Amino acid sequence: MSERDDWNRKIIEEFRNNKGVVGGPFEGVPILLLHHTGAKTGTERINPLAYRRDGDNFVIFASKGGAPTNPDWHHNLLANPEAVIEVGTDSPSKVRARVATGDERTRIWERQKKEFPGFADYEAKTDREIPVIVLEPLG
Repeated sequence: MSERDDWNRKIIEEFRNNKGVVGGPFEGVPILLLHHTGAKTGTERINPLAYRRDGDNFVIFASKGGAPTNPDWHHNLLANPEAVIEVGTDSPSKVRARVATGDERTRIWERQKKEFPGFADYEAKTDREIPVIVLEPLG
């Protein structure tokens, strides 16, 4: 198991043991668990991610801490946009992912950076535009 996988596993355990609340570097940050399908392998993966609400939708950010490349989960969602999320103590729910563009992206991204300045730091570290992914509930 890689260091990153072990780190994710510990956050997932904390999330599930504490009714969706995670401490440490995520203290006070809303976290969801994204279940997605590997683009090449077809294997289910789970990533803990910061999110925000936008109406009925959930929004996640492919920041990867300001790394020069998008996270693997972003690539997987582009290939397989149907996913499942766990939020708090709610039952897992099915969603369809799409990339926010134009005014929608700007509105959501600017609000995220204002409320959670770490995202502005991520943006400053990279030359890429950080994708904003809208998760629309299915059914």
